[in-house]
Amino acid sequence: MVIYPAIDIQNGRCARLLQGREENSTVYGDPVEMARRWIGSGAEWLHLVDLDGAIHRDAMPDSAERLKPFADICALGIPVQWGGGVRAVTDIARRFELGAARVILGTVALTDPALVREARRRYPGRIVCGVDAKDGRAAMRGWLETSRTDAVELARSMRESGVEWVVYTDIARDGTLGGVNVGETARLVGIDGLSVIGSGGVGSLDDIKALRDIGCKGAIVGKALYEGRFTLEDAIRAGE
Repeated sequence: MVIYPAIDIQNGRCARLLQGREENSTVYGDPVEMARRWIGSGAEWLHLVDLDGAIHRDAMPDSAERLKPFADICALGIPVQWGGGVRAVTDIARRFELGAARVILGTVALTDPALVREARRRYPGRIVCGVDAKDGRAAMRGWLETSRTDAVELARSMRESGVEWVVYTDIARDGTLGGVNVGETARLVGIDGLSVIGSGGVGSLDDIKALRDIGCKGAIVGKALYEGRFTLEDAIRAGE
C-alpha cells in the first residue's frame, strides 16, 4: 500500500485544516521544502490539495503565481496527484501541463458526470475522483455543502464511468487524528475494479495497517506526520 504524504496549500503555504474548516487552520511552512522533506524520507508519491481553489474557486483564477508552488513540487521528480478547485477540462489540462501524474476531481464528480467521462477518455488511468463524505453523504465545494448523494453510490457511479481510482475521506475525521472510518472505506474497496486510497483521521500506525488489511491501495497521511505521531519511514513499513 502506497503512503501519500499530504501537502495542502493555502495562500502559498503548507497548511492543515480541521474537518475542512478555514477557521481551524495550522500553517507548517513552505510547501516545496515540505515536499523535499517527504521525498528525502522515502515518499513514492505526494498528495497535493489546492485549498484556495477548493474553497474559493470563483475568486481564485489559475494564475502562474498562485500555481507556482504546485508546479515547483511537480518539478521535483516524484509523481504527484493534485486536487482542489478543478472544475473544467482546461483546469485538468493545466495541471497535467505543470507536471501532475494524476488529477483529482471532487465537486464535478457530483455536478458534471459528463466532464468526468470526458476527462477519463482523454487521460485514461490518470483521473482520480475524490469521494468526500459527511454522515454518509457526498460533500462538495470545499466540503462546505453536503449533497443527498450516498458516497458509496457516487463511487460506484464513477467506476461505471470508467474511473479507476478514488480517494475516500470521512470529513468528520479529517485532521482529528481520531482514526479512520474502516467500515465505510471497506464498502468502497468492495466495488469491483476500483482502487481506493483511504484518507481522513489517520492518527496511528494501526490506522495505516487497518486500511492495508481491508485492501486499500493507498493511504493519505497529513497531520499525524506534521505533528510527529510517527515518521514517514514507519508509515511506509506499516503499509507493506
